[in-house]
Order: sequence, then C-alpha cells, then structure tokens
Amino acid sequence: MAQESHIRSILKTFTWRILATTTTVTIAYFVFGDIANALKVGGIEFFAKMFIYYFHERAWQLAPTGSIRKIFGIKKNKT
Repeated sequence: MAQESHIRSILKTFTWRILATTTTVTIAYFVFGDIANALKVGGIEFFAKMFIYYFHERAWQLAPTGSIRKIFGIKKNKT
C-alpha cells in the first residue's frame, strides 16, 4: 500500500476542518446564542485542530502497515 502524499494529507485536513468547524460553530451558537462568539470559537478551533490533524495523519504514515495488528495480535483476513 502506497503512502499518501503531503498534498493529499493537506487537502483531507482542510476538507475535514470545514465540516468539523461548521459543526462546532453550530453547537457554539446553540450554547452561546450569539453568532459572533460562535464564529470566534470556530475560528480558533479551525486552525488549531487543522495543524493537530495534519501531524496526526503524518505520524500514522510512519507506522508500517500491519504493525498495529501485530501489536494487538490481530490476524489479517485473507479474503
């Protein structure tokens, strides 16, 4: 299995952040009842979690395929 390129990880990060931040802003609006505060929370969350997600994705690329199964003793289905 080929590793993902950096650009693919960046694009996945960006599209996921849009979806997740929209959810956060919606929840913050219901909690605060104020769109300005909801957008502030969403803005901070968007950038902070985008960087965290990108580095999380790249860290997983360092784990050789099958290493997690090996750690937990899970056998791969051969179907």
